[in-house]
Amino acid sequence: MEEQPIIVKRVKKVAAGHHGGSWKVAFADFATAMMAFFLVLWLTTNTTPEQREAIEGYFKDPVGFTEGGSPNPVDLEGSASVVEAGQEDIASEEIKIEERRIEELAQTLEQRQMQELFQDLQEQIQNSETLQEFKDQLLIDITDEGLRIQIVDRSQRPMFDSGRAQLKYYSQDILFELAKPLGAVPNKLSITGHTDATPFSGRPGYTNWELSADRANTARRALVAGGVRGEQIARVVGLSDSVLFDQDDPTAPVNRRISIIVLNKKTMDDIQGKAGSGAGDEPVIDLTAPTEAESEAARQQLESGDWRQNKPEPTPGEVSW
Repeated sequence: MEEQPIIVKRVKKVAAGHHGGSWKVAFADFATAMMAFFLVLWLTTNTTPEQREAIEGYFKDPVGFTEGGSPNPVDLEGSASVVEAGQEDIASEEIKIEERRIEELAQTLEQRQMQELFQDLQEQIQNSETLQEFKDQLLIDITDEGLRIQIVDRSQRPMFDSGRAQLKYYSQDILFELAKPLGAVPNKLSITGHTDATPFSGRPGYTNWELSADRANTARRALVAGGVRGEQIARVVGLSDSVLFDQDDPTAPVNRRISIIVLNKKTMDDIQGKAGSGAGDEPVIDLTAPTEAESEAARQQLESGDWRQNKPEPTPGEVSW
């Protein structure tokens, strides 16, 4: 009889031990989420209706909500906002500094352009037979308003007949020659008429104020006929004898003059600003602007030389200005 094999089963007992820490991580995430949830609930109780609407819109469409807007749609004016305010102040200051630098560069460029125009006019005077003859009556300088050209009277060679607003033939020559370079610049022009201190006595109710304004407007017509654009004229005024060239001799011929100023940007902005909002679009002149026919007639007159016949000088004592 054969003996059956004896099978021994050994059961290995595992002692109770560590089951892993993943549950702790999950619980920590859950706790963090709950804290964030209750924090949002607490914050929403301190928000305005507009801010709650922004929060609602963000949760409905987090991606599309910020299109065309800020990536931070809700500002609860907390500490982060204080930091941003400080940064905005710094950025604002930097922008102001940058704007100031740009303005300074623009002024420097404009001054350089004025200097170049000054040199061009000096060369124009040297190269033009017409202007060369009257160079002692042309005074050019750069002022705070821009480039100034003054055409002054000389003894025995006035710009106008005494007490009249009609240009002498050589005065019109001068203005026609000056119109060429002046019409080529983008700047606006100011034209001013001046008289000496001798009171006008030719017509009742007509004074040096009216005379200086009429002469300035006559100079404007000549410049426009010579090539200056009509819209380029910004200001035409008569100052009588209120701004004398020779303070020591108020009746000196040099006080009788026409001033043409190529205005810089600052002066032009001041003119428009003083006129009020929306002003400055129309030039400050009278309503007697030359028509196209008048301008064409002046050009034909210049080419034909018909107007070169000098008018007779008024008798002494007839009028004064």
